[in-house]
Parts: sequence; C-alpha cells; structure tokens
Amino acid sequence: HAGSVTIDFPRGLSAARDLERHRFDFSFSGLKTAVARWVEARERTGEPVPVADVAASFQEAVCDVLTRKAVAACLAVGADHLVIGGGVAANSRLRVLAESRALERGITVRVPRPGLCTDNGAMVAALGSELVRRGRSASALDIAADSSMPVTTVVA
Repeated sequence: HAGSVTIDFPRGLSAARDLERHRFDFSFSGLKTAVARWVEARERTGEPVPVADVAASFQEAVCDVLTRKAVAACLAVGADHLVIGGGVAANSRLRVLAESRALERGITVRVPRPGLCTDNGAMVAALGSELVRRGRSASALDIAADSSMPVTTVVA
C-alpha cells in the first residue's frame, strides 16, 4: 500500500554455511528476535512503529524460507508434488509463493481449501487413525503431549 515500508528481516538457517547441515530445517527464533529489536529501536527513539509493515515483512520472511526450503526438499528427493497442510496453509501469501516457486520447478502444489487448514490436531488424528487401521495399537488415552518429539516417532 502507499507509504508502506519493506523491512528486510533475516531468513533463518538460510545462509550459505547453513545450507548443508540445515538444508531443510526451519528456525524462526532469530526472526522473532530481529522483529522485537527493530520495534524496540523505534520505540526508544519515539518513531512510530508501522505495525502493518512489520507484520507484512515478518510474513514475507517466513513464507520465503518455508517455500524455498519446501521446493528444495521436493527437488532433492525427486517429488513432483508438494502438499501443504495445517494452519500455515491458510496463509494466502504462502499459497501464492509456493504455487509460483513450485510451478517454476515443475512441482504441483496440493493444498486444502482454507477452511480445512485450521487444526493440526486433525492431521495428527488422521495419521493415528491410519496407523491403527494398519494394525498398530492405539495410544493410551492418558498419553502426554511432547512438542519436541520428532515427527518420525510413533508412540504406542
């Protein structure tokens, strides 16, 4: 929009030194810190903080990293489809950027309509249902949540 400012926030784990070891990893802690410091610097000097510009620039940094790394992962494993799900898939900028970058590389993007992109719990439940259908025992109802558990770990 007129008068808007683009803020060049960092892209986590995207520097050349990170691309081998952390090629497909995401980290947004540095981005969150950069945003906080940028805002704090303006507040200290009494400058107005353009909230919409900060939010748009933050969104662009996140979408840039997610889409570049997702397309790179598809290319690395020879996948010709990229499936985007969960709450982040409701983001219109992410959808547009993913479609554009994937199309350039011959990759088809599949993403549910936004109304179906709101609950990661539903995706976890669908996976659990499929595992039980294939013969794995269901987890106990008192199983504890573990946000740091690798996605490759299945708990019975």
